[in-house]
Amino acid sequence: MKEQLLQKFAEVFGGTDGAKVYFAPGRVNLIGEHTDYNGGHVFPCALTIGTYGVARKREDKVLRFYSMNFDQLGVIESDLDDLKPAKEAGWTNYPKGVIWAFGLKGMDVTNGMDLLLFGNIPNGSGLSSSASVEVLTGFILRDIYGFEVSNQELALIGQYSENNFNGVNCGIMDQFAIAMGKKDNAIFLDTATMEYEYAPIVLEGAKVVISCSNKKRGLGDSKYNERRSECETALAELQKVVDIKTLGDLSEEAFEANKDAIKDPVRVKRARHAVYENQRTMKAVAALKANDIEEFGKLMNASHVSLRDDYEVTGIELDTLVEEAWKVDGVIGSRMTGAGFGGCTVSLVKDEAVETFKEQVGKVYLDKIGYAADFYVVEIGDGPVIL
Repeated sequence: MKEQLLQKFAEVFGGTDGAKVYFAPGRVNLIGEHTDYNGGHVFPCALTIGTYGVARKREDKVLRFYSMNFDQLGVIESDLDDLKPAKEAGWTNYPKGVIWAFGLKGMDVTNGMDLLLFGNIPNGSGLSSSASVEVLTGFILRDIYGFEVSNQELALIGQYSENNFNGVNCGIMDQFAIAMGKKDNAIFLDTATMEYEYAPIVLEGAKVVISCSNKKRGLGDSKYNERRSECETALAELQKVVDIKTLGDLSEEAFEANKDAIKDPVRVKRARHAVYENQRTMKAVAALKANDIEEFGKLMNASHVSLRDDYEVTGIELDTLVEEAWKVDGVIGSRMTGAGFGGCTVSLVKDEAVETFKEQVGKVYLDKIGYAADFYVVEIGDGPVIL
C-alpha cells in the first residue's frame, strides 16, 4: 500500500523527496449512540480501515490537495492566507478546517504542503471518514511542524474544526475514538468529563461485522442538528425541576420521576433515549468485563429499538439490516451505528454464522430496498501512525 501511495504522490505532485506516509483509522461505535453531545457515555473502537495520507512540506504558502477517492476532481489548490470554508472546495474543507483550528490555538502553519489522501472507509457509511481525515491532518501537522500537541488534543481540535469551520455540530466521540484507538480494545468514554478507560474486546469465536446500507447521507443536512436542539430544549425544561448539567446525569428512575417537566411528547422521547442509552452503555461495558457477551448483545438490540422508536433516526434501510440480522441464528446482537438516516449497522456474529449472515441479510435487503448492502468483517486497530 505504501509503495502505491508514494507512486501516486510522485505522479500527482512530482517526486517523493521529503514525503512521508501516514494512516488514521475509521471508527465504529459498539453502543452509546447520540449520547456524546448529551453528556453521556460512548463505547467506540478504532478500525483497521481508515484514511492514508502522503504529505510533504512546501516552501511557499500553497496548499495542494488530491484524493484518490475523487480522482475526477484533480488537484485542488488553496492558500494558507485564504482559509475559509467554501462549497466548491468539497472534501478539502476538512483538512483546511484543521489547519485553521491549529492557527487559532496558537500553532501557526507557516508553510503550505502537498497532501494526497486515500480512504478505504466506505464513503458516506457513517464510519467517520471526516473525523479520520481531521485526525490524520492534525497528526501530519504535528509531525511536519513539530507542534507540541497530544493525541487527545488532536481529537478536540478535529471536533472544533468540524463544529466551527464545517458547521456540523458533532460531539467528541468520533475524533476521540480515532485519535486514541488501541488494538483489540474499545474506549469507554464519559463525554461529560473526558475520563476514559480501555476495555478489551475479547470475542472468542465471533466477529464484528459492519453492514453498509449504501444509502447516501450528509451529517450536516441530516436531522442531526434538529435532534441536538430537541435534547437541549428538553434538558432546559428538566433543569427547572432537577439539578443536572446534562441528560447523562439522570438515572432511568430520575428521568421517569421528572419527565413531566418536558412540555412536548416528542422531546420526552428524545430525552428518554439519551438517558436510557447512557445507562445501557454503562451496563454493556459491565457485561463485557464480566465476559457476558450475550448480555452485551441484548443491550445492542435494545439500543437499536430506542434509536428507531424514541430517537427516530434509523429509517427503512437500517431497520431492514438490523431486523433481518436478528433472525439469523448465531447473531449475538445488532444495531445501527453512527448518526443514522443511512450509514451502517454493527453486528456481533458467531464465526460459523458470518457467511449465512451476509447471504440472508444481503438477499432480503436487496429485494426490499432495491440495491445491495456491503458487508465488512472488521478488526479493532490502533490510532494514527506514521507508516
